[in-house]
Amino acid sequence: MAPTGSLLLPTAARLAVVLACGAALLEPCFVQAQSSLAAPHALEGRLERVAVYGASLEGNLMGEMASPEVSIYLPPSYFAEPARRYPVVYMLHGYRNSDLGYFGPDGRQAHVIAERVFGNGAAREMILVMPNCMNAYGGCMYSSSVTAGDWEGYIAEDLVAYMDDHYRTLATRDSRGLAGHSMGGYGALRIGMKRPDVFSAIYALSSCCLNVGDLRPSDDGPSPAEAIRSLEEGRNADRSVKGTLARAAVWSPNPANPPLYLDLPTKNGEVQADVAARWAANAPVAMLAQYVRNLKKLKAIALDIGRQDRLITSNEVFVDELERFGVPHSYETYEGDHGSRVHERIEQNVLPFFSQQLSFDPRQ
Repeated sequence: MAPTGSLLLPTAARLAVVLACGAALLEPCFVQAQSSLAAPHALEGRLERVAVYGASLEGNLMGEMASPEVSIYLPPSYFAEPARRYPVVYMLHGYRNSDLGYFGPDGRQAHVIAERVFGNGAAREMILVMPNCMNAYGGCMYSSSVTAGDWEGYIAEDLVAYMDDHYRTLATRDSRGLAGHSMGGYGALRIGMKRPDVFSAIYALSSCCLNVGDLRPSDDGPSPAEAIRSLEEGRNADRSVKGTLARAAVWSPNPANPPLYLDLPTKNGEVQADVAARWAANAPVAMLAQYVRNLKKLKAIALDIGRQDRLITSNEVFVDELERFGVPHSYETYEGDHGSRVHERIEQNVLPFFSQQLSFDPRQ
């Protein structure tokens, strides 16, 4: 049974309610469905957006909520076949985005894509889940930090446990996949290499931040991020400044350095070697050698990126490391930049990939 306060509507009706709520990124949007609309539709999947508490996020020094919103897509047969259980694909959005960027009325419409793919038989039916990791600096980086919260633990433990407790999932690693785009691709690789006990297959699209150890002093003096003196100033800063703060909050947190509780990688424009080393340690290119055995436990690893994406070099460095250590994987490039054709990749690659790699209900 779905949790109280969630919205139980066919997909089209659910979208109308999200639009009416204003598609707020940081505010809850709970609307109780009227009984006349709550009956499941045999031919459509359904969207729910619920707040899911995580002990892993409790007490973070940024004061971000410990119960972020989570979009959950249930496939068409979920209510028509009440004895059936489903694999789950956990999807991670990119920087300065949210779950509504994929499941909201103006997003990439991942639920509509899923309905089409499931309907034409290109992939078997799965549950899709995406948490909202938007924070004051634009994103949590899916890392573990006393400042921004332990998002690794939230996704691999709290969110997975919630889904297994509240929905008819196949509660085994063999039936869980992890995917993400950009910052989400970074998160999928980072968490996937650490938690093969939870996830069995990962798909990283246009991943950012794979090789972040090369920090250089600015020719223009101190970084604008050095001028930020409060969380509110950081919240209102431009994209570049917020990006620096977002990464510092998770890769170089410092509980002894209020009010931001982080260490920046530069001081007076000069690179701080100790902070740069902490950033470099969070780069999947650097992490990979430590987790080769874990990566080899995964059933499948896939990466892709557009040939016009400026991040392609770091992705290829990561792929070279996979090859050097003999980690099985697939890697594909295509014509496109960082944000183009993501919806197409979900339809033609991501969902079929998990349909092939995850374990399904044998009664299906």
